[in-house]
Amino acid sequence: MGFILLVRGADVFVDGSVAIARRWHIPEIIIGLTVVAMGTSAPEAAVSITSAFQGANGVAIGNVFGSNIANIFLVLGLTSIISALSVGRNTTHYEIPFVGFITLLLMWMGWQYGMISHACAALLCLLFVLFLVYLFAVSDGETGDDMPTEKHMSIVKTLLFIVGGIAALVIGSDITVNSAVKIAQTLNVSDRVIGLTIVALGTSLPELVTCIVAALKHQSGIAIGNIVGSNIFNILFVLGIAGLVHTIPFDAAFIADGAIAMLAVVALFAATARTGRLGRVAGILFVAIYFGYICSVIM
Repeated sequence: MGFILLVRGADVFVDGSVAIARRWHIPEIIIGLTVVAMGTSAPEAAVSITSAFQGANGVAIGNVFGSNIANIFLVLGLTSIISALSVGRNTTHYEIPFVGFITLLLMWMGWQYGMISHACAALLCLLFVLFLVYLFAVSDGETGDDMPTEKHMSIVKTLLFIVGGIAALVIGSDITVNSAVKIAQTLNVSDRVIGLTIVALGTSLPELVTCIVAALKHQSGIAIGNIVGSNIFNILFVLGIAGLVHTIPFDAAFIADGAIAMLAVVALFAATARTGRLGRVAGILFVAIYFGYICSVIM
């Protein structure tokens, strides 16, 4: 049931997002970095903020690091195996390095203070606002005029597709995650491992399904923007809000996971910088690295 909601939700969500881009001539990548990224990251936000409230700090931070690793190595890996993805110059040279910067910043905060304090959380939220300002500035200089011209979807239908798609993604992910967490808890696994594996995989399901659907619909900009935007959203907004609500202790073990998240960013940059494409060979390598990482976490 959960997976059916995910698949159908992703399908209508992508259609609604593309309709917005076509109606207002907004580049796909901008839609991917904003509407799609925030929509598919709703499960991460819900899980991490709730975990911070409940004191499950391993889940809160593990979910973000785990999701960001899964988004690049697993989601983009599987998606590029199915269909090669085109990556824009701005994304390669600005947005992807920004993901690397904030990943390093989060690791430094954890190493320096041993927690995500209220002040650190406020800084993350401020950087998120500045990132949105940057996106609006970029969108002023780009248009979506090169997108196929088709009859516009009505505004009401577009909004229904967006809202309905997000709702289906969140509910579907929630059902899937709850089932997986119950299994993990019966096996007596730590909350850090649960956050990095079961929860991270579950909350990354919307990104995975949305990216695959977008790639099959030849909307590479939405697929890439979804992942880059989601990773930015996860660190800056999700941990920013969670840290404002409640100080989050940062286990030293998360430094290693942050290093893997940083490796994922470097790998994505290296794979796309020269050709502007993420192809099948890179996708296979990404997936192999991800499963190697998961095995190391479990063992």
